[in-house]
Amino acid sequence: MPEFTIERLTTADAERLREVRLRALADSPDAFGSTYEREVAFPAQKWVERLENPDSVFFAATADGAIHGMVCGLAERPEHVHLLSMWVAPEARGAKIGSRLVDEVVAWARGRQAEEVELWAVDVNTAARALYSGKGFVPTGKVMGLPSNPSLQDSQYVLSLVFRAARAEDVPAVVALIADDAVAARRTGTYGPAHEAAFAAIQADPNNELIVAELKGEIVGTMQLTYIPGISRNGATRLQVEAVRVAAHLRGQGWGRKMMEWAHAKGRARGCVMVQLSSDKQREDAHRFYRSLGYAQSHEGFKLPLTPA
Repeated sequence: MPEFTIERLTTADAERLREVRLRALADSPDAFGSTYEREVAFPAQKWVERLENPDSVFFAATADGAIHGMVCGLAERPEHVHLLSMWVAPEARGAKIGSRLVDEVVAWARGRQAEEVELWAVDVNTAARALYSGKGFVPTGKVMGLPSNPSLQDSQYVLSLVFRAARAEDVPAVVALIADDAVAARRTGTYGPAHEAAFAAIQADPNNELIVAELKGEIVGTMQLTYIPGISRNGATRLQVEAVRVAAHLRGQGWGRKMMEWAHAKGRARGCVMVQLSSDKQREDAHRFYRSLGYAQSHEGFKLPLTPA
C-alpha cells in the first residue's frame, strides 16, 4: 500500500475536489445526503466556491498525485463545526486514512476555538460508526431519514472539545469548583491527599468518570458520572450524575445545560436506560434547573452518615 499524505485543498484543486466527490457519491451512494445525479450537474464555479468559503475546509488523503480519501469541515456557527463528506476509496481502506482525516478536522475546529464537532452517520454503516466512536463521538439521540434515501436512518454524533475526562493535574481546580458553594464548602475540604486518593479510585473504576469542562486552558466546570448496572428494571444500567458545578463567572450562560446534555449523550452511548441524580434540599435554583431539563422529583432520597464503629 502506498504512503498517504494528508493535504488541505485550495481553490486550485477545484477539479480534483469534483473528481473525488463524484467518485465518492458513485461508490457509496447510501453514505451521503446528496447524490451523484445532483452534483455531477454542478458548474465548475460551484466547486471553486466550496473551496473559497472561509468557514469550511477540505482535507484529502493523497498518494502519487491521486486523491484516495477526503473530508470536509464546515463551521456552521462560531462554536460548532460539522464534519461531512467523509469518504475513503476502496483501495485505501485499512490504512487508517479515515482516522487521520477526522483528526485533521478536529484540529481545525480546535484552532477556531469551536466547542464541538458534529456529524451524521447512517446506522447500517458499522465501520463508520466504529471509527467515530473510537474518536470519542457520542450519539445525541437525534435521528432522521437519510435525505438521499429516507428508508435509511441517519444518527447524529457529537465530539465535545470542551468536556473531557479529568487528569490528575485538574483535581485541585475540581475541588475548588465543588467547594465554591455555601452548601458544599465545609464537607468538601481543601485539596489534599484524600482527594488524590479519590481521583485514583475513580480512574481505576471503568464505571466512574470525573469530567471537566475546559475553556481556553481554564477548568470551568465539573461533574462525576457513574454507570450503575442493576438487576432491577430488567437488568438495566442507570447513569448517576453527581457534583455538577459551573464556574461562577459562567453561570446563567447555558453551560449547565450543555454539561447535562453531554452527560445524557454519554449515558446513551453506554446503554443506560435512565439518568438519576440527587440534589440538596437547599438548592432550589438547581431543582428548577433540573426540572427544566425534564427531570421529575419522583423519589424521596435518604442519607445516613457511616461513622466508625
